[in-house]
Amino acid sequence: MGQAVRTTKLKLDFGPRHRGGMNTGKREYLWATADVLTRARAFYLDFFLAHPEKLSEKVRYFSEKRGEWRERLLSSDELLTWAESQTVATAEHPDPLPGWDFRLRFAGMPVVYRRSLIKDAIGRVRSYLSNLARWETSGKKRGKPGRPDPANHPTLYAGAIQLELEGLDRKDAFLRVKVYDGASWVWENYPVKRGKWQAERLGEEGWEIQSPKLVLRRRSAELHVPQVRGVRARKVEEAKKDPGLVTVAVDLNVKNLAVITVRQHGLIVRSLFVRDQGLDHHRYLHMKLVSKHQWQSGRPVKGERSDGRLWRHVHRTNEDFAHKVSRVIVDICAQYPGSVLIFERLRRPRSKGEGKSRRLNRKLANQIRGLVRDYARRFSLRGGQRVKERGGKLFACPVCGYEANDDFNASCNLHHSFYRELHWELQKTGGSRPACHRAGGISAQEGHPDDGAPCPHADGHARKVVGL
Repeated sequence: MGQAVRTTKLKLDFGPRHRGGMNTGKREYLWATADVLTRARAFYLDFFLAHPEKLSEKVRYFSEKRGEWRERLLSSDELLTWAESQTVATAEHPDPLPGWDFRLRFAGMPVVYRRSLIKDAIGRVRSYLSNLARWETSGKKRGKPGRPDPANHPTLYAGAIQLELEGLDRKDAFLRVKVYDGASWVWENYPVKRGKWQAERLGEEGWEIQSPKLVLRRRSAELHVPQVRGVRARKVEEAKKDPGLVTVAVDLNVKNLAVITVRQHGLIVRSLFVRDQGLDHHRYLHMKLVSKHQWQSGRPVKGERSDGRLWRHVHRTNEDFAHKVSRVIVDICAQYPGSVLIFERLRRPRSKGEGKSRRLNRKLANQIRGLVRDYARRFSLRGGQRVKERGGKLFACPVCGYEANDDFNASCNLHHSFYRELHWELQKTGGSRPACHRAGGISAQEGHPDDGAPCPHADGHARKVVGL
C-alpha cells in the first residue's frame, strides 16, 4: 500500500483594494503572525535541545505481530503531551519548568498553533541530533550539522482556518484565517484569486485534504493545501512472477537528461531520449560568470550572497526542466498500467581537478538528476506504478561487434539488473562489480537491448562490459 501526495495552491489576492485585493493592514497581520510563530518555534527548539535525553528515551510495548515485548522511541504525540505538561500551566500541571513558561512569553496563542509548532520542533530536533551523532561517529572535522533554523511556513490546523470549497470558483471567494494583529489573535477574511480548477481539484473524490501551509513571499502569499490518496500496487517480487510485466528503466544523465526504455516479454519495445536542449552549456556559462564575480570580490563576507538573481534563475531553470522530464516519464508509465519504474542509484559526483565553474555546473547537473527521479517517483505513484531504484558515449563489444549508445545501453542494463540477469563477482580490492566492466575507453554492453537477453559472448568479453 503506497501513498500519493499532491499540493494545490490557492493564491491570496494582493492586488489593489479597488480591484478586490486585501488591504495593507491585513497583509501586516500575516507577517506579524509568521514572526510570532517563528519566535515560538525557536522557544520549543531550545526546549527540546535542552532536554535531548527525552527524545532518545525508549518505552517497552508488546508487539502483537511478533508476539514479543519490544522497545521503541517515544512517539511525537507522547512528546507533545510531555512538552505541554512542562511548558504550559494547566490544572493538572500548574507549575511549568523554571524559565520555560510558554504562556508568559506568548500569551493568548491558540492551542492549534502551539501544537503545530511543537510537532515541527520535534521533527527538526530529532533530525539534527541524528545527523550530529552520525557526524561525530564519522570522525570528520568538517561538515558539522548546524542548529535547526526556526524559520518555516506556518501550518494551519483545523481551528486556525476556515475554507469553503463550494465558493472558490466565485469572484468574491474568501477564506478565514486566525492571525495575530500585534496585540491579540483575531479572525480575518482574506480574498482568494478565482480559480475553478482549484475547487474541482480540492473536491476530487478519493483525495484527503490535510493541514495547509501559509507561504508568504515579498509580494505574494499562497495557501498550499496537501492532498493524499492511498495507492495499491503489487509488491516487486510478486510482479516479477508475471510473464507480461512491463518495466520502464530510466538512465539519468547530463546531456541526455533521461534515456527511457520499456521492456516487455524480454524485448525492448520502446525507447526515448530526452535531450537537455542546451541546458548544460547555458548553466555552465552562468557558473563561469559566478566564479568570475567571486574571484573579483575576494574572500566572501559571512551572511552575504553574490549573484542572487542569477542563482535563482539557475535553480528555477533546473526545477522547470526537472518537472518537464518527470512528466515525460510519468506519461510513458501511464500507458503501461501496473508497470515497474526503475531508476539507477545516483551517487555524489567526485571532483577530478576541474575549475570552479565546471565543478559548480556538475553539482547542479547532479541535482537536476535527483529532482527528476524524485518528481517521477512521486507522480508515478498516482497511477499505480511501483518504483525501484538500482544502482566515450559508445558501447562496443570487442567479441560480437555490437554497438549502441552509451546511455541507451545503460538504460537497458537497468532491466537486466532488475531481473538479476547479470553475473556479479567480488573485486580483489573489495566490493562488487559486474562480471564485465569498462576498460581502455572501449565500452560494451552487458546484454543486447535488441533481444532483451544477456549477450551470448558475456563469458568471452574478458570482463570488458560496462556495468552500472
